[in-house]
Parts: sequence; structure tokens; C-alpha cells
Amino acid sequence: MRTSLDLTRRQLLAGAGAGAAALFLESTGVQAQTPRPQGARPIVFTHTTVVTVDGQMDDVALAVENGVIAAIGPTEQVQPRYPNADVYDGRGKALFPGLINCHAHLSATIERGFNEDFGFPNNLKLAVQPNSLLSPDERVLMSVIGMIEAMKTGTTTIIENVGGIAREAKAIADTGLRCVFAESFNDRENAGVMSAELLVKSEKPTYSARLRDEGMQRIADLHSAWHGKQNGRISVFPAVAHAENCSGELLQAIRGFAEKHDLGYTIHANQSTWEADYMVKWHGLRPIEYLAKYDFLGPRFIAAHCRYVSANEIALLGRSRTIISHQPGMAGNRGANPPIPELRAAGATIAMGTDNNTNDVFTVLRVGLITERMRRNDATPGILPQPEDIFEDCTLGGATAVRQPKAIGSLEVGKKADLIVVNTLKPHLVPSGRILSTWIHNGQPSDVESSMVDGTFVMRNGKVLTVDEASLVAEADKVGQRVWKRVVEAGGPIPIPGRSRRR
Repeated sequence: MRTSLDLTRRQLLAGAGAGAAALFLESTGVQAQTPRPQGARPIVFTHTTVVTVDGQMDDVALAVENGVIAAIGPTEQVQPRYPNADVYDGRGKALFPGLINCHAHLSATIERGFNEDFGFPNNLKLAVQPNSLLSPDERVLMSVIGMIEAMKTGTTTIIENVGGIAREAKAIADTGLRCVFAESFNDRENAGVMSAELLVKSEKPTYSARLRDEGMQRIADLHSAWHGKQNGRISVFPAVAHAENCSGELLQAIRGFAEKHDLGYTIHANQSTWEADYMVKWHGLRPIEYLAKYDFLGPRFIAAHCRYVSANEIALLGRSRTIISHQPGMAGNRGANPPIPELRAAGATIAMGTDNNTNDVFTVLRVGLITERMRRNDATPGILPQPEDIFEDCTLGGATAVRQPKAIGSLEVGKKADLIVVNTLKPHLVPSGRILSTWIHNGQPSDVESSMVDGTFVMRNGKVLTVDEASLVAEADKVGQRVWKRVVEAGGPIPIPGRSRRR
């Protein structure tokens, strides 16, 4: 009999969902658990706590039927209405709306332990880049590992922002999460993420109609192939990669495509001071001012990062009701603290994302709360924002960003059953004055024991149901060890800034 180690990476990733899990489990003689189809019997969470937009409801039931939340109320009233339901004992549990990650680069998981500690752009000149050592299948594997991490830490919706998503689309979609594929590209020739070195060497930008046409065709093809697929779980948004690397023609083409198909669209903007200096040098405008010149701002636009924005840029973002995707964890790693209080006050919608290396948006919430309080430094420190504010950014703000505010983002009757179950009987969570505050301040990602999307469990009691987690993690570890061994062989041990080695 074959074991999991006999399976090829291509077999593990051939669908990377129920099919891949079934393939592995069949080979080992274990019964596969597959996602619940629409129309299956209802699910009732009994005697539980439900966290709503207005607070929490204790000792209630929540019923899920046909993928949506059908009822919330006293258990003795709700449960009898569903005599054939799958009953989930909710004692010692709390139900939260699933977390929404509005900015991720899944395959960057290969750079963990490297990309967090050397500034932005990463200034450590490795002899060989780890991504260059991955095969196409291994790149997909890194993305699936990122999706597993996202699932296990409370995410139910994720925006993957990268170019060439077609190669990994099926593997990502088959994990069962709600996905937005933000296909991204630039049309500036010799484009690169702006740095101090590139700024000094920079010349007047030139743009390629060929790159623009090819990129727009990729977006159109991905949209045709995937938008609305898997019971509507999959969306496709157009994206520009970088504000400093795009023409006005590309900005207008991206917004036009989004409006034609009623989509959102996104870009990386104001990531560094060098980016802003480059834009002023060659365009006479800061990044957001340049986007505004081409009518790129607006309520369907997601501006990622906005770490270094001027007062005028903040006003432009606020007046246009642009959505800001805030990645506080990565911003903190890079020594930046975006002006989120000022952006809030100006009228921008705030959403949350992870960016590179990690896909744990739960931990991002805590970092976002702490860093925004530090940024405010007002007369009553430690008051704003509240955990409810940060959680609303992630859930309702995220739902607005993915253009599904009436369907997801809160636990309300009639909305899709995208939710997570948190085990509250943990020493770090008891006693609790209010569970949302306690969880954000003191919780751990591993407190999430179950999650569902569209009323289907993708994880239950800590077990991922849509992919074979153990085999994929083992394979990713094997790939990572090979890659980083090659990196060290090519250039020696990675130096740690500011530290002298003991001899």
C-alpha cells in the first residue's frame, strides 16, 4: 500500500482540495471528509456566544441552512425548528464573522525569516533569490501552504494580489475559502520596486503598449475563466502592481475594466519615501496625486499600504471614499506607521491585510490596534481605536473592499454563513469582560477551532477538511530546507544587521 510519502507533489496539488485530500486518504485507508454540498441538512450551533456588529449575544443558537444564516436566537426556540440538523455544541465557544484579508502574496511564504528584517525593498543582496529556486509546482505549493495558514487563523476571504494567478487559481480555489484573484501587472519598461539605489539611477519612464495589452488580456482571460465560479466564491479584480510603474493609459484601462464588470481594483501605493520622490521627480506629483490625475480614486478602489502620504493625498483619498488596505504587521516590520487615524477622519474606509510571508490576519488585528493607538498619542491615550473598531475594519471594511457588504462581514440573518468558531475555554481567555476585546488583546490564532464558508465547514475541530494538511506541510518543509540550503551555499550564512557573532 502506498503511503503519503509516495504521492508526487503534482498529485498533492492536483486540485489541492477535496480531490487531493481524498487521493491521500484513500491511499492510507482513512475515510475522507469532504465539504458539505449546498442543500445538505442544516447546522445549528447551540448554547453559544454570537459576536455581532452591536456586541455579543450569550447562550443563543445560530442556524445555518442552504449556505446562509437562517436564525439567531434562544436555543430552545431555534433548535426545534431544525429537527434533522447537524448540531454543533457551542458551550464554551464564540462565533465570529470570518476574517477578511484584503492584501496577500501567498507564494511569498518561501521568504519567511528573511523578508521581514531587511527593510523595504529588502536590501540584503543574496547571491541567489529563494523564489528563483522554486519550480512551478513548488510555487503553487507555497500558495496552498499560505491558504492553510489563513484558514487555520480565522480567514474566510482573501485577496491574492499577484501576477500570473492562472497557474495557481485551481489549487487556491479548491481550499474552500472565498477568494478574490487580483491579477496584477505594470506597463513601465524596466519596472522594479523603487529603492534608494533605483531612484538615483532612474531615468524618464517609458511605457510599453505591448506589456499593457498582454496584461489586460491576462485579466480578461482570468475573469472569463474564474469570476463567479464555485457557487460565487471566486471573484476576479484587475490590479496595477505599483503606482510608480504605470502609465495613465494603464490606470484608465484598469478602472474601465472594473466599472464595465462591476469589480473592485487595487494597486500598491506610497510604500516608501523613494517611491514618492520618484513620482515627484518624473511626474511632478506624489503617487496618490498621480492616481487622482487619471481619475483612479473612488469607492471601488483599494489602495494598499499608503504608509507615506501627504496631507493633500489624505484629503484626496478621503473625499473619494477610497478603501485603504492596511498591513500593520508588515508596516511595523518595515519601521513604518501609516497615518490611519488621519485617513479615518478624512473619510477613507479601512480594511486589513497581511502582505508577505504570513497570512495570519488575526495577529494583524492586534498589531493594528496597538500601532494606531501609538500613532494617535492623544490626550486620552489607550482609548481609540477599540477592538470593535479594528474588527470592523477587517470584517465589514473587508466586505466593502471585496464588494460583498450585503453578503458577508457580519453574523446576521440572511447573510452568507462565513464564520469561525473560537474556543473560549482557554487560560488566556477566561475570565472575560467581553470576548471580542479579550480575544484580540490576549488570544492566539490557534483558538480558532472551526471555520465555514458558504455554510460548509472547511475546518472542523482543528482538522482542515479540504486539503491534506500534514502531507502538504511536510512537502513544503522539504522544499524550504532545499531552497535555503542552496541560498547559503551560494552566498554564505545570512548576516544579521547590528549583531556581531560570538566566536
